[in-house]
Amino acid sequence: MVVKDVICIVFMLAGFFFFTTATLGLLRLPDFFTRLHATGKGDTLAVFLSLIGLAVYHGFSLTSAKIVFIAVFMFLAQPTATHAISRAAFRCGVQPWMREHQNGPVTEGGEK
Repeated sequence: MVVKDVICIVFMLAGFFFFTTATLGLLRLPDFFTRLHATGKGDTLAVFLSLIGLAVYHGFSLTSAKIVFIAVFMFLAQPTATHAISRAAFRCGVQPWMREHQNGPVTEGGEK
């Protein structure tokens, strides 16, 4: 096995790990905003690592340069889209989840 193949496998496995954790966050977290945060962060890193792994696999070529450009674009565009979606949801009235204390809900300042 060549060093290039090992590096490619490491990047692809790291991308798979972050896709898996983002999916678990989507399934387990309590509300829209926390789910969006988990998938936004996890998927951004997962796509970036997976595409870098593909670029390493293809070696130094025009194809790998295109893959790197796509990876950089996705790394910049996905967090921006996640922010825009969460801001639009908040403006439309979707309320963030708040943990309740024993005596009632907690307000923004931490007071009851």
